Amino acid sequence: MATLTIRDFDDDLKAELRVRAAEHGRSMESEVRAILASALAEPVAAEGVGTQLRRLFGDVPEGSLELPSRDDHGRTVDLPE
Repeated sequence: MATLTIRDFDDDLKAELRVRAAEHGRSMESEVRAILASALAEPVAAEGVGTQLRRLFGDVPEGSLELPSRDDHGRTVDLPE
């Protein structure tokens, strides 16, 4: 088994960890192992932004969105002098 040392651990975070460990009936060390195992067990998103956009908006028919003309410069903003 490996050993991990965490430096500059916030005192408030340590207090919260102590309470959480007690709620689960574990030592702080055991609680940290459980938290890390849980966090690392979650799958990492393997899809990129383009894939996510296609999944979210793929059912929108092509050409169904009304796009502004290229010569439309939008609204103007009056800046204070």
